[in-house]
Amino acid sequence: MDQDPTTWFDGTGRVLFVHAHPDDETIATGGTLAALAEAGAEPGLVTLTRGGRGEVTPGPFAALAGTAQLAAHRETELAAALFMLGVDRHAFLGTPPARAAGLGPRVYADSGMMWGADGLATASPDAAADALTRASAIEPLNDLLALAANWEAEAIVSYDAIGGYGHPDHVFAHRLARAVAHGLDLPYWEIVTDRSNAGAGGADPHVSEVGEAGEPAEDTVAYDVSPWIERKTAALRSHATQLTVDGDAIVHVGGQRQPIDVIERFRRLPRLG
Repeated sequence: MDQDPTTWFDGTGRVLFVHAHPDDETIATGGTLAALAEAGAEPGLVTLTRGGRGEVTPGPFAALAGTAQLAAHRETELAAALFMLGVDRHAFLGTPPARAAGLGPRVYADSGMMWGADGLATASPDAAADALTRASAIEPLNDLLALAANWEAEAIVSYDAIGGYGHPDHVFAHRLARAVAHGLDLPYWEIVTDRSNAGAGGADPHVSEVGEAGEPAEDTVAYDVSPWIERKTAALRSHATQLTVDGDAIVHVGGQRQPIDVIERFRRLPRLG
């Protein structure tokens, strides 16, 4: 595997990562972000919501569940995680520079989710009026276009078409990010997800998809982030309301265990016609 991060993503230069909630960036792409940052490639991250409707780990933060304070607390967790990863360029969608010109700042709220019968997440019936998925598509699209232009993004990374495991905010992130990549004629790389671990009964579905015999699918790139695993692990520990770290594994709110990935995989999608 190529260990020179400046050549990753075909050496396109500055990469913009589009994630739905705090902790997604570290679980799915933390090693890659740390590697690019250390190499001076200036990766950018935009987080679409504050994750205010997520579950909370048992323990000292449990009282934050279901309160307005949870979203604010997760902002501080994200800031700490990005410090550990060495990522300086971050914005929340709706807040400058991730806000279309002439519009005042706004907060896109976590849309929430519920588990479907197929084990994948689906939309929650009680998404608030200010939820990301209730927004007019044009407004967040213009916000992300403004950010990509301001940061001079040369490639965009986000989820696959079902958002990894079906969460409506992840699905929205994919559609939004891919539309912006198409509009600006930028390469779009999707995070490769292991369907076998997705859903309510398995680990958090941010692990890498493999083909037969455990080999990577032919159309993916695989980045060995083991030199940056200490940074990734420290960043994971920052997201204390959402997960705990036990040795080389993540323990999620529901008790599911997931190894901390030392290989992060991505697939470049063909340009839209």
